[in-house]
Amino acid sequence: MNDRIPLILVTGATGYLGGRLVPRLLQADYSVRVLARDARRLSGRPWLDQIEVVQGDVLQPETLPAAMEGVHAAYYLIHSMRGNGNFHERDLAAARHFGEAARAAGVQRIIYLGGLGDSDADLSHHLQSRQETGRVLADSGVAVTEFRSAIIVGSGSVSFEMIRNLAERLPVMICPRWIYTRVQPIGIRNVLDYLVAALNTPASAGRVIEIGGADVLTYGEMMLQYAEARGLRRWLVPVPVLTPRLSSHWVHWVTPVPVEIAQPLIEGLRNEVIVRDDSAHQLFPSIRPMDYRTAVARALVRLDAGGVETAWSDALASSRGDAPSVQLKVQEGMIIEKRQMPVAQSAEKVFAAFTRLGGERGWLYWNWAWRLRGVIDRMVGGVGFRRGRRHPTEVRVGDALDFWRVEGVEPGRLLRLRAEMRVPGRAWLQFEVTPETEDRSLLTQTAFFAPKGLSGLLYWYVLYPVHAFIFSGMIRAVTKSSLSPGG
Repeated sequence: MNDRIPLILVTGATGYLGGRLVPRLLQADYSVRVLARDARRLSGRPWLDQIEVVQGDVLQPETLPAAMEGVHAAYYLIHSMRGNGNFHERDLAAARHFGEAARAAGVQRIIYLGGLGDSDADLSHHLQSRQETGRVLADSGVAVTEFRSAIIVGSGSVSFEMIRNLAERLPVMICPRWIYTRVQPIGIRNVLDYLVAALNTPASAGRVIEIGGADVLTYGEMMLQYAEARGLRRWLVPVPVLTPRLSSHWVHWVTPVPVEIAQPLIEGLRNEVIVRDDSAHQLFPSIRPMDYRTAVARALVRLDAGGVETAWSDALASSRGDAPSVQLKVQEGMIIEKRQMPVAQSAEKVFAAFTRLGGERGWLYWNWAWRLRGVIDRMVGGVGFRRGRRHPTEVRVGDALDFWRVEGVEPGRLLRLRAEMRVPGRAWLQFEVTPETEDRSLLTQTAFFAPKGLSGLLYWYVLYPVHAFIFSGMIRAVTKSSLSPGG
């Protein structure tokens, strides 16, 4: 670990915001320590070898002193939502434990991100909890900088993911009255700007600072502008009968957001959340809040090739034996299907097996189905299956590989292919090998699909049984190929 000072503690690093804050702090030349309940969840982060990890839990105060030792400032980016109705009590207990441990260790500052909303209004339980958490942290006696924001616009922010999934999946949206509530969304880059700048802004200590983007919109306008950015035509039909409870179940079925998270979020949508205090501009005049359209455009970059690669680094394969052989999940708008298989072979030979796929050799499993897919693609004006491959054993970035394009190659480790056949969305297929010993490896095969609109979702789920069958057979075939003398 580097001896740079000051030392900064980050909680919530396995989450969306904390995971983006850590590299920003490292770029600013701070030493970073991360508090995590399960250090294994940080596996694959590109910055892991640059930080110190301490295992602990804010609900177990005896685990906190080790994390606080020598810390100059601490970021509190933890918030309970999933689970039963006791999330409020858990939040307050966790904040109390954290503040007391910080005071005992001589921590100079706590920086916290809470929820925007008029404290004198009838706030939802969710927003009340966010603001009371800030007050409990301040009661510890440590100077607290409490930022308060509305929806954070960035792929992965749960509130924004709910908005974007509704806009993506429903051509006609039956919407309750909260679509007319005003909100001041803020881009993730601006949030990170404020969080990092607070460390070098002593005047921000002991302050509650409201932050927001350049636009004040309704939730309905947010959905329509998002749809416009994606080239989708959407219609909103307001109805008076959808209660927060009914709305949360509706969101649960339409989006990846589970009902226990959707309900407190939706209850908060009745509250107008706009910036009423310009102290952020006075304290941080160099930070220029971006408008909503710009924030959306930047969030959508994660659906492009380079952005997807960054998102994948959060979910690299684990070589632990207890990892499930098949995982299917939706993350940041991307459907991800990952298969893993241990191979009694060196990583070099496994890499050689999957980089020889395609062309005359074919795809090793149900090759006729791949060719049929190519014929169908050709019939609808796509590139089809005729392109083959440039070289029977070598691959390089930019190569055509039947109806795929080689997008990434890391010698001895990884091959990533981008689909160029016609599909309602964007698709990738990635192979990765992780050495475990000299003659044992872990092969990971991952299919990524970013659906566009309802047609994209229907395409994925209708064909999923076929895809699952083919991809399961393929990983077994690649494994078998790596074990054969001729490869």
